[in-house]
Amino acid sequence: MSKDNKQFVKEITPQSEDFSRWYIDVIKKADLMSYSPVRGCIVFKPDSYEIWENIQRELDARFKETGHRNAYFPIFIPESFFQKEKEHVEGFNPELPWVTEAGGEKLEERLAIRPTSETMIGHMYSEWINSYRDLPLLINQWANVVRWEKRTQPFLRTSEFLWQEGHTAHEDEADARRETMQMLEIYRDFAENFLAIPVIVGQKTPSEKFAGAVDTYSIEAMMKDGKAVQAGTSHYLGTNFAVAFDIKYLDRENQHTFCHTTSWGVSTRLIGALIMVHGDDRGLALPPKVAPTQVIMIPIGPPKTREQVVGRVNELFAELKQAGVRVKVDDRPDQSPGWKFNEYEMRGVPIRVELGPRDMENGQVVLVSRISGEKRIVKQENFVEEIQNMLAEIHQQMYDRAKQFRDENFTSVDSLDEFKTFLEQKRGFALAGWCGSDACEAQVKEETGATSRNIPFEPSEHKSTCLACGEAAKHTVVFGRAY
Repeated sequence: MSKDNKQFVKEITPQSEDFSRWYIDVIKKADLMSYSPVRGCIVFKPDSYEIWENIQRELDARFKETGHRNAYFPIFIPESFFQKEKEHVEGFNPELPWVTEAGGEKLEERLAIRPTSETMIGHMYSEWINSYRDLPLLINQWANVVRWEKRTQPFLRTSEFLWQEGHTAHEDEADARRETMQMLEIYRDFAENFLAIPVIVGQKTPSEKFAGAVDTYSIEAMMKDGKAVQAGTSHYLGTNFAVAFDIKYLDRENQHTFCHTTSWGVSTRLIGALIMVHGDDRGLALPPKVAPTQVIMIPIGPPKTREQVVGRVNELFAELKQAGVRVKVDDRPDQSPGWKFNEYEMRGVPIRVELGPRDMENGQVVLVSRISGEKRIVKQENFVEEIQNMLAEIHQQMYDRAKQFRDENFTSVDSLDEFKTFLEQKRGFALAGWCGSDACEAQVKEETGATSRNIPFEPSEHKSTCLACGEAAKHTVVFGRAY
C-alpha cells in the first residue's frame, strides 16, 4: 500500500477493529447516502441509487421474461383491511405508522402507510378475478414501504425503504407453488450471477415465515462479520388471503373456488449486503454488473503531453461506451493521479485504466483490477475485448472469494454448547439438527442471539439430533446471527 493510500484510508475504520463502524465509514466516505431529518430514514445519493437502478433493471427484465407485468397500488391502506387476515396484522402491527387525520379533519378510518401490499392487492384482485380465464394473474410492483423500525442501519434496516413485491394469483396449489419456487430461483441466480453473492437457498421455519404465509422460502447471505442478511424471500400464501379478501373465480367445472396466491420480494437491503460481502479496508468493492461505473480512465503524464494523452483517452472512452461499458474519464488537472487512484479504489470501481505518454508511444494501456490489484498491459487495438474479459474475471473472483469466506466460516454442530463455543471463538453460520419444536428454536435464540436462517434444500450433511434437546431431528437447519 502506498504512502498516499495509507493516508487516504485512515478515515475508514478497519473491519477487524469495528465492523459496524467500518460499514458506516465506507458508505459515508463513498458518498452513498445522507441521514435525513426523520429518524431511521436516509437519502439515497446518486451512486447508491444507480446501484438500485441496475438491480431494478436486471430483475425487471427477468420478471417480464417470465410473464409478469408491473402495476402500482396506493401507499395508504385502510385499517379494516388488516383486520381481515389476523396473523398478517399481528405480524406487522408493531411496525405500522398510521395516518389519523388529513386536510385538518380526523379520518373516519385510520390509514396505514404501506408495510407490504398483500391486503390492498388482495382487495383489488377480488374485483379483477372472475373466471379461471383470468388466471394466473402475475403482477409486480416497484414501490417504497414503511416499517417503523426500533433499530436502524442504513440500507440494511431503515424505516422507509425501496423494494419490489410480486403478487400472483393461481387456479390451484400446484401452480402457485411452481410460481413460488420459480421466483426463488430467479433470486438465487440473480444474487450469484449478477451481485456475485453466494446464497443458501431453503425454507423458513414456521416461526420465521412471513405473517400470513403457508410457507416462506429465502436466500441467505453471509456478511464479512459472519452475520446473515436475508437477501430475498418468496412466499406461498395458500388461500389465506384469498379467503380473507374473497378472491374467488369460476373454475372449469363452473364452481366458485378460492385462488391460491403468492408474494415475493427483494429490497434496497441488497445494497447493504453488497457492501458487507465485498468491501474491504480500502472501501467499496462493487461487482462489475451492478457497479455504477465499471471503468475509470485516468490520463497521466506531464502538462506538456496532456492534450495529446487526453485526446487518446477520449477516443478509447468512446470505444468502450459504444460497447456498452459504463465508463468515465477523470482528467481533472487539479488532482494528482495518486489521489484519483485511491479515490476510485475506495469507491469500488472494478477497473482503472491508466494512459500516459510512454503508453502512447507503445500503443498500449494499463488495466488495474480493484479486486486482485493485478496490472495488465494490453494493446490498444484489443482494448475493449480485454476490458470485457477482465470484467468477467473480476465477477468470478468476487464470487469465489465470497464463497470461500462463507465456507471457512460455516461449521457443523451437534449441541447448543458446541454452537456457543463456535460463536465465542469465531463468526459465521452453523448447520445443526432441529426437532421442529418452537421451544427449542426459541432456546437457541435466547442463549446465542442466533436465529434459524432457513432449512437448506441442499445441506452439506443431514443432522440426526436436535442441538437443543438432543431428540431426533426433523430438519437440518442453518443458524446464525443476523441483521
